[in-house]
Amino acid sequence: MMQNEIRQDKIIGSRRFSNYFWSFFLFVGGLGFLLAGLSSYFKINLLPFTDTTELVFIPQGVVMIFYGTLSLGFSIYIIVTVLLDIGSGYNEYNKLENLVKIVRKGFPGKNREILLTYPLSNVRAIGIKITEGLNPTRSIYLCLKDERNIPLTPVQEPTAISNLEEEAADLAKFLDLTLENL
Repeated sequence: MMQNEIRQDKIIGSRRFSNYFWSFFLFVGGLGFLLAGLSSYFKINLLPFTDTTELVFIPQGVVMIFYGTLSLGFSIYIIVTVLLDIGSGYNEYNKLENLVKIVRKGFPGKNREILLTYPLSNVRAIGIKITEGLNPTRSIYLCLKDERNIPLTPVQEPTAISNLEEEAADLAKFLDLTLENL
């Protein structure tokens, strides 16, 4: 009985393959650029596979140091978001308590855990938004009676439209709500 009244959907967050991929390549590339720029300044070869002591420090060496530092900064930021698992959590639909709970992990501080709670009586429908083009999005929304649309799907690679529609239809059926296109 309890299983049919509560549904919980896990959200992955920042621990995705793309974040591991980009943090690795930004770190390696940034380290290479930084060492190349420092090699041009100190006139000591810090890279084993090429001789960068011949670079003129101003402007090439300065630019290499700048881009290397920037790339290392981005990679460290991505690594920290992966370690802290930012964006992970779950969506809980509880018919017993008549509540929808959306729980996510944020950055450390007073908002480390983000909890949004909505009574089922305030939920109007489940919405699907599909946009194609250069930056395609395919998302499921919780449509509230006060015209707010709360995203339920995580930021990720676009899933197949059939999978998204099936997931939204299952959720709408579970909550006895209508399904609408946004």
